[in-house]
Amino acid sequence: MPRILIADDSRVQIHIFSTYLTAKGFTVAVAVDALQAWMSALREVPDAIVLDLNMPSGSGIDVLKKLRTSIKTQRIPVVVVTGTSDAELERMARELGAAEFLHKPVEPAQLYTILVRLLAMGEASTAP
Repeated sequence: MPRILIADDSRVQIHIFSTYLTAKGFTVAVAVDALQAWMSALREVPDAIVLDLNMPSGSGIDVLKKLRTSIKTQRIPVVVVTGTSDAELERMARELGAAEFLHKPVEPAQLYTILVRLLAMGEASTAP
């Protein structure tokens, strides 16, 4: 079962994504701030990360920079999910290797399809 880390300060968003992904067969870990996201990624290296950019204890961009500098985490696909429509942040995230950049609100089925593709799990089942 693929392990996904969801890093978002919105507990509602975490609940929506984790419930959907768990039902689809993923193992989900969560982090509610940037420090937790970084520590969790190092401790239990996930197969993919869903990363919000605006979190307490540092930004998602900071987390992405750290992920890319560690041998343990540099190849993990990262899906950035944000409510911010800042083109500069998107550019920075993509330069740091974000696999996808999504603007909230994001449908769980859309996220699932992206994760399946990134993890090369074959075709996604028809959602929802």
